[in-house]
Amino acid sequence: MKLHVINTGFFKLDGGAMFGVVPKTIWQRTNPADDNNLCTWAMRCLLIEDGNKLILIDNGIGDKQDEKFFSHYYLHGNDTLVNSIRKAGFEPSDITDMFLTHLHFDHCGGGVKRNGERLELTFKNAMYWSNAEHWKWATEPNPREKASFLRENILPMKESGQLQFTNPQAGSPFTQFTLLYVSGHTDKMMIPMIRYKDKIICFMADLIPSTGHIPLPYVMGYDTRPLMTLEEKAMFLKEAADKQYILFFEHDPVHECCTVKHSEKGVRLDQTFRLSDL
Repeated sequence: MKLHVINTGFFKLDGGAMFGVVPKTIWQRTNPADDNNLCTWAMRCLLIEDGNKLILIDNGIGDKQDEKFFSHYYLHGNDTLVNSIRKAGFEPSDITDMFLTHLHFDHCGGGVKRNGERLELTFKNAMYWSNAEHWKWATEPNPREKASFLRENILPMKESGQLQFTNPQAGSPFTQFTLLYVSGHTDKMMIPMIRYKDKIICFMADLIPSTGHIPLPYVMGYDTRPLMTLEEKAMFLKEAADKQYILFFEHDPVHECCTVKHSEKGVRLDQTFRLSDL
C-alpha cells in the first residue's frame, strides 16, 4: 500500500468560529488571525493506492461555485485537486472510490464539476461513498447547517447511480481501513483509520481539524453537538495516546501529522511530522 497526500489549496475561516468558546488571546498562539479575524486552513486529502484500488478520502472545496460564494473563503495557494492527483502519477479517471467523511462543502465540493451548464462527477469511474444517516442529514438539512450542504455538491452523486452507503453495523467495506463514526460535528461523520506500516493513521476530518484543536475544550462553533464532540474527542484521544495512533490533519495549515501523549493537563501534542517521514 502507498499513501499520497493530496493538497487542494487553502481557505480562510473565522477564528472564533473555528475555536468556539476558547478566547482569541489563547487560540491565536497556534493559529494567528489576519486583520479580519480570519485564519488560514488547509484542505488536505489522502489517496490510498493498494492493488487495483485507488481510494481518495475527501476532495476539497472544488471550483464550480460563483464569485460571491468564494469571496467569503479567500481561496489561495498553488495546489489544486486535479493537479495534486496528477503529481501523484494518476488521472481523475483512475480513482476507483471517492470516500467522503461528510458532505460539508469544503470536504466534498471537488467531487462534482461543472461542464458548461451541466454538473458531472469529477471521478467518472469511481463509486462515491457516504452513509444513509449522514446522507439524510445532508439532503434534509437543519437551518443551522443548511449553508454547508450544497445541493450541487451532493445530489449529482445519487443521480449518477454511483452512490454507495457504508453500513455502520457491517463494518468497513474497505480492507484498507476501519471506520469510526462520530456525530458531534455533524451526524455520522466517518473517520477512516488506516493500517499502514504497522501503524494506524487516523484521517481526522473535522473531529480534530488541527493540532490547535487537540485540547478538549477547543471545539468548533460549527459543531452541532459540542458536548458530544467533547466526549468523542476524549475517548479518541485517550486511545490515540495509549496506542500511538498517527493523526492526519485535513485542515492544519502547517502540520500534516502528529502523535499525542498523556500529560498532567490531559492528552497533548507530542511530535509533528510529514506523512512521507514514516
